[in-house]
Amino acid sequence: MGLFSGLIGNAGAVKKEDLQKDYSKLLIEGEEIEVGFKLIRDTFIFTTKRLILIDKQGLTGSKTEYKSISYKSISRFSVESTGTFDLEAELKIWVSSEQEPSIRKQFSKSVDVYEVQKILAIHVLK
Repeated sequence: MGLFSGLIGNAGAVKKEDLQKDYSKLLIEGEEIEVGFKLIRDTFIFTTKRLILIDKQGLTGSKTEYKSISYKSISRFSVESTGTFDLEAELKIWVSSEQEPSIRKQFSKSVDVYEVQKILAIHVLK
């Protein structure tokens, strides 16, 4: 992920090995990391069982919130691909029956937003 993309809030893919090393303590038995993305200090991870959002807080980032969202609680989602002049693609996720999306993430062009949509579809549409 380029510095400019990181500064304007775009997420870039993270190696599965790095995610496993840093976040394996969050996983339950039989749960595996499929893919993850980093957004400056925050990370979000798609596992075989749920979506995990890691929110680093404060100036130093020493305080961290770990939010777990089961795929069955996701009522709908959308992806918006990059255009000719767009710098990012966007993912929106609605949890339960909320009117506005609970989660909004922007991806740099290096991320295949269709692959992200496919992972969500596999888990949410079961």
